This record gives sequence, C-alpha cells and structure tokens, in this order.
Amino acid sequence: MAAMGFDFGHRGEASVETLDFNRDLIHRLTLLPDQWAFAPSLIREKRAEGLGPFPCPPRDPDAEIRSIPGPHGDIGLRILRPKTRACEGAYLHIHGGGWTLGAADEQDPRLREITENTGLAVVSCDYRLAPEHPYPHAPDDCEAAALWLHEHGGREFGKARFAIGGESAGANLAAATLLRLRDRHGLGRLFSAAVFVCGCFDLRLTPSARAWGSQKLVLNTRDLTMFVRHYLARGGDPAAPDISPMMGTLDGLVPAHFVVGDADPLLDDTLFMAARWRAAGNRADLSVHPGGCHVFQHFPLAIAEESNRAIDAFLQEIPPSD
Repeated sequence: MAAMGFDFGHRGEASVETLDFNRDLIHRLTLLPDQWAFAPSLIREKRAEGLGPFPCPPRDPDAEIRSIPGPHGDIGLRILRPKTRACEGAYLHIHGGGWTLGAADEQDPRLREITENTGLAVVSCDYRLAPEHPYPHAPDDCEAAALWLHEHGGREFGKARFAIGGESAGANLAAATLLRLRDRHGLGRLFSAAVFVCGCFDLRLTPSARAWGSQKLVLNTRDLTMFVRHYLARGGDPAAPDISPMMGTLDGLVPAHFVVGDADPLLDDTLFMAARWRAAGNRADLSVHPGGCHVFQHFPLAIAEESNRAIDAFLQEIPPSD
C-alpha cells in the first residue's frame, strides 16, 4: 500500500488481456444502434430478457425478496445470505445503471461471492429509476433501505457489522445515503465501511468525464450527459451534495475503499472523491487499475478478480457498527 492509503502499486502498462478486451468491447459496442434512440424502459426490458451487449448473469435461486415501505411506496430488497458460514452482518448494495438502468437481480453471482467471502448478507436495494421516477426517488429509497437495516438488521443478520456500497451511480447513491444518515438522522456510523466502485460523484461532470468524448468503452460523455438529464428530469441542482456527494462536507464518515480503472471516463470522480474523503479525516483506500474500463469488475478479467478480492478483503476487516 502506498503512502496516504492510496494504492498506485498497479501503475504501469495495462495487460495484453485487458487491452484486447477493451478493443473488442469498443468494436462490439460501435456496431450497436444508439441506445438513446430507445426508451430506457425498453432497454431494461431487453436486458431482463437476456438481450443486449451486457446480458444478465444467472439469478441466484436462494435469493430472498423482501418488500419494505418507503416514502414513494414499497421498495424491493433482494437478500442473499451466506450458505457456507454464519451470517455476521449485512452489506447494503446499491446497483449501478446511471439512475436509469439496472436492477437488484442483475449481479447475483458477484453478490453471492461477496456474501460467502465476507460472512455478510447482501441486501440489494431495487430503488426507483429515472426518467419515470427522477431525483429524489432513488436516494429516498436508498435512505429508507438503510433505515430499515438500522431498525431490523441486528435481528435479521446477526452481528452488527454493516457496510454500504455500489457501482457507478450506485456508488453515488451510497455516498448520498451516508450524508443523509449523518445529517438527517445522526447515524453517521450506522455503517462501518463503504465500497465505491467506479463511482460518479459530481454530476456537473469532472474533467475526465467531459474530455472522454464519443468512444464507447461501456460509457462515454454523451451517456453520462443523458443519464444526468434523466435523473434530474424534474429539476435539482447538480452541485447540491445530495446529488453530487463530492460537493458535500465529508467529515465524520466511514472508512472507504475506492477503486477505478484508468480507462474509465469517471476516473477523476474517484481520484477527486478519494482525496476529499481522506482530507476530511476519513480513511480512504484507493486502487487504480491500468486499462480498466468502467465497472471492469463485471467482466472476466484478471484485474477484475484482483479488484474483487481486494473489495472482499476490505469488507472482512470491518468492525461492528456503532
């Protein structure tokens, strides 16, 4: 681990495997029709059917579905409990998808891996999606899920070890949830740790996001602009901390594991947020993987295995929550 808790030990050239994967992915995505020519609801429907460039992995047959009340109606929770060890708490997972796509049941194999490796049950929040349900629906739902865990987590999941995290827009919502818990409920330490995977923390777009351009490596500048447009369809200041957590006061928050690839338009989001997190007096572990595309952890790559192992090791370390 490098000084300051920032791990640039991976720095160097990307592996041949990673570069070949990126070239192939760019080629395949370039051949597809413009996703913004279709309604997000249709894209979600096709993904759920296993179609599109990123088909869903198999659903876990042991997943539990729970419905809890929220400010906009019931919220679905998808719960995976460890089968090979005792349950020692819970990880509140918030999926990515630009606040517009994605679902709690679209990453079961990875969530199963987390729960078996850490002993934490994974509680994935099926928050409402834009543009049908724009801001503040998504953070309201995530806040409600966190408060449900505060009230019921000890009885449901054993030891009071709780963590929160997510990928991309899910990392944004996880950070916003931590700020809400601290500022609205005095629960800044409900969770003992946070995991931020390739997060989007500034919806005004950081320099790397603005400068990326049109090349489609999972995500490009236009995609980010459209996701933000859908999320803020009914208004909202992109500089507000509830929307762009990087703009918030970050003191008194939990240890966090930040990870990103350097071939991700959101590289600066992670670099800047990790620096601000640490400057506010919090522990911030940062890992940057050469050649890693946006959410590279979802792909069959050696850097994905390495990153996922590090995330699981970080979650295994967490102490009981306050």
